[in-house]
This record gives sequence, C-alpha cells and structure tokens, in this order.
Amino acid sequence: MQGPAFLVLQEWLMKKVLALGTALAALTVGAVQALAEGELNIYNWGNYTSPEMIKKFEDTYKVKVTITDYDSNDTALAKIRAGGHGFDMVVPSASFVPIYIQEGLFEPTMPHAMENFKNVDPKWVDVPFDKGRMYTVPWQWGTTGVVVNTKLYTGDINTSAIFLDPPPELAGKINVVPELTEIIMLTVLYLGGEPCTNDKDLLKKVRDKLLEAKPKWISMDYAAPETYAKGDLAAGVNWNGYSSRARMLNPDYKFGFPKEGFPVWMDNLAVVKGAKNMENAKLFQNFMMDPVNAAMLSNFTRYRDGLVGSEAGYDADLKVAPEINMSEETIKKGHFSLTCEPATQELYTKIWADVQK
Repeated sequence: MQGPAFLVLQEWLMKKVLALGTALAALTVGAVQALAEGELNIYNWGNYTSPEMIKKFEDTYKVKVTITDYDSNDTALAKIRAGGHGFDMVVPSASFVPIYIQEGLFEPTMPHAMENFKNVDPKWVDVPFDKGRMYTVPWQWGTTGVVVNTKLYTGDINTSAIFLDPPPELAGKINVVPELTEIIMLTVLYLGGEPCTNDKDLLKKVRDKLLEAKPKWISMDYAAPETYAKGDLAAGVNWNGYSSRARMLNPDYKFGFPKEGFPVWMDNLAVVKGAKNMENAKLFQNFMMDPVNAAMLSNFTRYRDGLVGSEAGYDADLKVAPEINMSEETIKKGHFSLTCEPATQELYTKIWADVQK
C-alpha cells in the first residue's frame, strides 16, 4: 500500500526530475550553440575573399567572420611571426608555406582527414610544399604575367619584354607588383635561366636587367583592377585573376603569358598555431573544400580553386575567360613557384634590395 506520505514524496521527486531535465536540456542547447557560434579571424590578401561566400558561412554556422587584409607574403609572415595578432587563419602562397611549417607557425589540422577533402583535385593533394596536406587546403591558384592596354600597344604581349625591355608606347606607364619571387623568376626565365638558379653570372645579369628596366616603370605597387581600367596604367606585371577583372571593366586590357616562361602559384588556407577559434577555423577549412563554396570564391576573384566539380558553379564568362583557360602549349611554359634553397634565396633578396632602392 502507498500511503499519503509516500504519494507526497513521489510527487516531490517527480518535480525535481522534471526540473533537472529542463535544466539539462537548457544546458545541452547552450553547449550546442556555443559550438555553433563564435568568431573567426582571417588574415588574407586584400580584395581576395568573396563577401557572398563569407555571408553563407556566417549564416550557416552562426560565426562572425572578420577579414584583415595584407599586401604581401612578407608582410603576413612578419605579422604571424611576431605573435599577439589574434588571427586564426592565414592564406600564404606555396613558396612561403614551408617556412611557416618549419617555424611551427601552423596548426596541423589534418585537412586530408576532413569530410570534403575528397573534392580536392588529385594534382593538388600530395603537394611538395605540404606533403599529404597536413596543414593547408587550396584557396586559389593562378599565374603571374603581364597585362597590357592593347589600344596603346598592338605588338606581342606574350613576353616579359613588356616590363623588362618595354616598347616606347608603354615606357613610363608600367606598374610592377612588388613581389620578389614572381619578378625574379620572370627575369631569370626571360634571360634563359631556370627557377631557383644560383648561377651568379646569370643573377648578375638579372640584377642589371631589373635596374636597367626600373626607370621605365612608373610604380611598384599592388595596382587594383580599377586603376588599369581607368587607363592610369598602360601595362604591368600582375596576376591573371586581377587582370581578368581589369578586362571586365575595360576590354582594351589583355593578359599575356610570357613565352619565355612564367610563375604558376597556389595560395593556401591554413590555421595559425594556437588559434583562439580553432574549431571554427577547422570548420572553415572543410567549408572551403566544398565545390559550391569554392566556386563562389572563384567567381569573385576570377582564379581557379583547385577542386573537382567547382567549375559547374562558375559564372558563364569565367568558364571561357582567356586569363584562366590556357592552352596545353601555354601551360607547358609555366613553372610552379616553390621555396628556393636558403643560400639561393639570400642571393635573390640582395638583388631585390637593390631593385627597391
């Protein structure tokens, strides 16, 4: 028999159980929200992140993303080395990735084990700058060449002579991106050498050629597509995606692939060692390996993204853009930009210091 005292005790216990259940449910919801919400701080090249894509990530995962711009690989590396920056992610070029890895500046997030890694194009899977993709995922890849106002100059634009031995129509109106790796490589190839050469006689010619050419340049800057489109510059050394954006604004501008050879590069998304928002950073790496999301980025930057299946989401004009759709013959002239040996890099740095004086 259950007496009145027992029934009162039973009712009291039931209320406690219900109250505890409600509290646990609230705690669980709060924990899920804590995992799904938060912040993500990305350090990236300027004008190189699709706002539409970022909004999708923010809306999907309730994560507030902050983008901070830099203008060169050297600037980004110096900032990350210094510490105290608060960035969770950075997007260095392949030639800089080994430096970050060797100095312990990246978190080994094991992208190769992430769900969307299956979408990475096989040629970008086991890359020499990050064997097995232990740290990085593809962001964008492209080429460095020349962009020319063909209304002012009707000659051959597929040559580094555009900036190293410029024709009179272009002299004094040329901008050169201040990127050591690309400019040194273009000049070495123009003079018949191979990337990462340490031939001191050839490198003296490289230095002399650059110093001879520099007075015929108007600037060494990261000129925006709009600067070209307005006609402020007649030609320059620039990247194929940027040049494509300039052509869309002004069809007189065409991109040339130097027949002497040109750099091919890949920028990569990595997580900074000790990132405050580690889980959100890993989430973003996986997000960027979804072809739909990568296509949004490519439509904005006008570079390729390194995934299989993303082209289906490219804008119609991007699918046929001459700046990223190279012939087999042209592709053979490209040289992937890797990190040179320290002693060789030191020689290049000295040349570059002379050029920048």
